[in-house]
Amino acid sequence: MKAFLPWLAVLAVVMLLSVLRLRALATVVSLGWLAWCAWTWFRPSRRGSRSG
Repeated sequence: MKAFLPWLAVLAVVMLLSVLRLRALATVVSLGWLAWCAWTWFRPSRRGSRSG
C-alpha cells in the first residue's frame, strides 16, 4: 500500500488542479511525474553497467 501513496498523491493533485480549472498546470504536473517515473525506471540499468 505504501508504494501507491506517491501515485495517489499525484493523482489527487492533478484532479484538484483540474477542478480548479488549472488544467495547464495539471498537465505540467502529470508530464513531470511521467518524466520522473521514466527516469527512475531507466536509471538502474545504467548504474549497473558502471559498477567496477
